[in-house]
Amino acid sequence: MNWISEVVRPRIKTLFKREAPDNLWIKCPDTGQVVFHKDVETNQWVIPGSNHHMRISATQRLGLMFDGGTWLDVALPEVAIDPLKFRDEKRYIDRLKDARAKTGQQDAFKVGFGRVENIPMTLAVQDFGFMGGSLGMAAGEAFVKGAMTALEKNTPYVLFAGSGGARMQEGILSLMQMPRTTVGIRRLREAKLPYIVVLTNPTTGGVTASYAMLGDVHIAEPGALIGFAGPRVIEQTIREKLPDGFQRAEYLKDHGMVDMVVHRHDLKATIARLAGLFMKAPAIAA
Repeated sequence: MNWISEVVRPRIKTLFKREAPDNLWIKCPDTGQVVFHKDVETNQWVIPGSNHHMRISATQRLGLMFDGGTWLDVALPEVAIDPLKFRDEKRYIDRLKDARAKTGQQDAFKVGFGRVENIPMTLAVQDFGFMGGSLGMAAGEAFVKGAMTALEKNTPYVLFAGSGGARMQEGILSLMQMPRTTVGIRRLREAKLPYIVVLTNPTTGGVTASYAMLGDVHIAEPGALIGFAGPRVIEQTIREKLPDGFQRAEYLKDHGMVDMVVHRHDLKATIARLAGLFMKAPAIAA
């Protein structure tokens, strides 16, 4: 037995071995490029080089938008949990527990009030990390609460939509949120308050079929998937090959479904400028 190679060398390797954190690097979904986690975080969760906009949580979104990263959380109404006692491969109530533990949120919506470029504003964010940002009773109540907060405080209402659609575990109770949310938007219109929608990746299903496409202005993040049914379902239904980029933000802008595609770095300034125009606020010096 070679004492140096069999005993001493392994001990030295163990002594100087450093454990690398699992989240030290991020792989770009578009190009496969591996990027240092801190570089992506500093770049507002946009991959440098490829410009791929990563999904971010509701808390991260509010932190990027509000001045100084501070805001007041709007208390959201409580709703019945698992009203249909739904079960598929897993009980719905267990899915909710898992999603709450994973995200630290009660449901897929977060609403905040604060200032954006010094303009008072109410922001609502759907978190795709919570069961795909699906629309259920809690999300419907949260959206309406956000609209009522904007009415009370006389501010623009900005929605960051990101969802796979209605929450099937709540059945018809989920679908009922589609007309309910449109009533909230109607109240904003009657009060002449702007409702601005930012479409993030992905925005699909019943959310696209209701409040996500009823804004006064529709902004999309680059590359966001936006539509009702997904492209694979459409191809299988019509048995035709879809155009390149179909249902992506840039394609929808070219075809008049989206007003503008805005990089995440420019979203805050763009929304503040639009809100100022709608509210006839004085221009802010650059």
